[in-house]
Amino acid sequence: MSQATAALIQADLRQIQEQLSALSAPTPVLEATGDAGGAPGAGGFADRMMAAVHSVNQQDHDAGVKMAEVDSGASDDLVGAMLASQEASLSFSMLMQVRNKVMGAMEDLVKLPL
Repeated sequence: MSQATAALIQADLRQIQEQLSALSAPTPVLEATGDAGGAPGAGGFADRMMAAVHSVNQQDHDAGVKMAEVDSGASDDLVGAMLASQEASLSFSMLMQVRNKVMGAMEDLVKLPL
């Protein structure tokens, strides 16, 4: 039983490390197209923010499902459920920090004299 738990923890750690390396990889800088309207699906800021919100929502939903499975006895992966819950919580906290920074920047722009 302890070897199975250790194997699950190791698998979770590998998955977290892979996600961390994917996050720390440099993202390519997109050049401006000069289009005032922008092409649909061009990946503007609003689209990326919506994708981040949907991703955080999906992580929260998945964590809730895992916790419900553990609570009902359908699963004995308590470690995986707790890790999913913590990951969802951290993702939500990070999203709120990004939102706060964006709102602060918007307030600074509004205060600029014309």
